[in-house]
Amino acid sequence: MFYESTRDKNRKINPSEAILQGLSEEGGLFVLRNLGEKKLDLNNLIDKNYYQVAEAVLKLFVDFTDEEIKNCVENAYRGKFSHEKITPLVELSDGYVLELFKGPTSAFKDVGLSLLPQLTKTALTKVNDKNDILILTATSGDTGKAALEGFKDVDRTKIMVFYPNDGVSVVQKTQMQTQEGKNTKVCAIHGNFDDAQSGIKELFVDNEFKKQLLEKNIKLSSANSINIGRLIPQVVYYVVAYLDLVNNKKINLGDKVNFVVPTGNFGNILAGYYAEQIGLPVNKLICASNNNNVLYDFLTTGVYDKNRDFLKTVSPSMDILISSNLERLLYYVSGRDNEYIARLMKDLKETGRFEVTPEILSIIKEKFQAGYTTDEDTKEIIKKIYNKDNYLLDTHTAVAYKVLLDNLDKNHANIVLSTASPYKFTESVYSSLNTPSNEDEFTLMEKLHEQTKVDIPENLQGLDKKEIRHKDVINKEDMKKYILEKLGEL
Repeated sequence: MFYESTRDKNRKINPSEAILQGLSEEGGLFVLRNLGEKKLDLNNLIDKNYYQVAEAVLKLFVDFTDEEIKNCVENAYRGKFSHEKITPLVELSDGYVLELFKGPTSAFKDVGLSLLPQLTKTALTKVNDKNDILILTATSGDTGKAALEGFKDVDRTKIMVFYPNDGVSVVQKTQMQTQEGKNTKVCAIHGNFDDAQSGIKELFVDNEFKKQLLEKNIKLSSANSINIGRLIPQVVYYVVAYLDLVNNKKINLGDKVNFVVPTGNFGNILAGYYAEQIGLPVNKLICASNNNNVLYDFLTTGVYDKNRDFLKTVSPSMDILISSNLERLLYYVSGRDNEYIARLMKDLKETGRFEVTPEILSIIKEKFQAGYTTDEDTKEIIKKIYNKDNYLLDTHTAVAYKVLLDNLDKNHANIVLSTASPYKFTESVYSSLNTPSNEDEFTLMEKLHEQTKVDIPENLQGLDKKEIRHKDVINKEDMKKYILEKLGEL
């Protein structure tokens, strides 16, 4: 089993090395060329729990022993999620919501970022690498806190997270600024998420920088979904959701279903494509965007163009114009044409746009649909679904739910993937149900709880009383200098 770079088929490494390295030396993403040759035995997974399904999925992607996989899954999830099913499925009037926010930071990123540290630790032992790992991660809000929590005090790892200073919610920022752990560092940048992500990617291909780290016995890795070890765990909950419908007699085994996914970086919906490739009966993967609808435009026209205004919306975790994981999908639908992908990514870097062939767009449209939602529509759907189903959506899940209603397919079961607890975006959710208020988010959190009786996640309770430990704010050009200066503190 080998992973190769999307941009160079001659760059091949084993799964453990791919997890540790994160990004290929020339900037490509690691992929399995033979994805789909091995399929899940869904019959054998009927009535199995989350842990057992996760073990079956991981076997298709990593070079670990069965015992190592089992230990990774157990250590990642046991006792760390507030629901025994890890990702419970809730039925509403128009479809199902897959609740992915039951983890330690109340966001869907917890599912991948609880398991990635376990995969990383195991991979370190398998490749017999004596260097420590520095996790560099850009975040649009949720990845940062989930990664920090997952890697906090993990042996032989250090983690630095960069986020846009004015591009995350108050709750998200407070979660990161109060992060504990002797190996953690958090820094805001003047700029947006794309600036942070581009800065991180440039460091991964900066040989001088990597040499400076190696002199300190440190290697780079990432916790973003550009790391295949972050993406693989997300495949699991697609399979679990499908099996839940089968086990509850809502569908028959083999029936196809639709998944509606709010996405900015394309990682979450790509995990659904991976699930389909390994045998999950998927009808359509429906990509839901906010007003930063670069993915909607691409999936409908074949033209990817980031040369547009970057908009701040009520769904900030999706405020992204450079969707990194799209590169992996393009690799597969182009017939695994590494040279073609390298050309597209070169065009994107140099001109800010690329266009795929009509043939490739046709292949994409066979499996993908797209829709997008304005801020006004997002807030309206939060109020509508609360009044209709007594269910409180966050501002990202609401984007997907609106796109679901706009594309409602009554011939298949429809599953909306949630993003986070509504309390991570309290001001926007509160103002969707009420007259906008100037009160602070933590006061509104209590008022929203009183109004809806929806429990405030334990990890968010008293968050505003915690010590602010990370206050640094830098220019995006200074990330390299900052990292080298602060390494000595970890």
